[in-house]
Amino acid sequence: MKKSFVISQQKIGFILLKIGITGGIGSGKSIVCKLFELLNVPVFYADTAAKNLYNQNAFLKEKLIAMFGSELYRNDVFDKEILKKKIFQNDEKLIALNSIVHPIVIEESNRWMQAHQEFPYVIKEAALLIESKSYLNLDEIIFIDAPVALKIKRVTQRDQLSEEEVLLRIKAQLADDVKKRFANHIIYNDEKHLLIEQVLLLHQTFLLKRK
Repeated sequence: MKKSFVISQQKIGFILLKIGITGGIGSGKSIVCKLFELLNVPVFYADTAAKNLYNQNAFLKEKLIAMFGSELYRNDVFDKEILKKKIFQNDEKLIALNSIVHPIVIEESNRWMQAHQEFPYVIKEAALLIESKSYLNLDEIIFIDAPVALKIKRVTQRDQLSEEEVLLRIKAQLADDVKKRFANHIIYNDEKHLLIEQVLLLHQTFLLKRK
């Protein structure tokens, strides 16, 4: 019988292993997370959670309107593009925004992890995992590494942005070399290394830690 790579339920008494995944724009965080999900590993997407909270969390909505104006919500629905324009290349507003949003998202992710205690390990995906300091609540960090040229190619095709716009977004993020210092593992998404092999190796590593 072939050995299964899909995780089974966690044994009683084990402490949930919490893994973080981060990387720069265009590095391929989402595709790596999808591969882990195929192995039945639950993934918390911080950006998706934040989008939901923008609409569902009354406290957050009130703070955002006070900070950026009511035009942030069209027909009572949060407009991410308007927020992007308001904070782009404005460090003061970005810091103020993050000081409000990050603690709420971290609280939401903690609740989510509590609800997934039956699994050997779970993953939290966040572009700002280091900047938000949410990595402090995790056990191990995976950094997704990719060449700048490849990142630019991916994002220009995905988001219909110019090369200059993508470069500005890359420069606005914490440098990859800095993020790597916080990583326990690196996955190379450079079209030279097979992603699935790297994911399976880490998957087995994490499962062994729960035995």
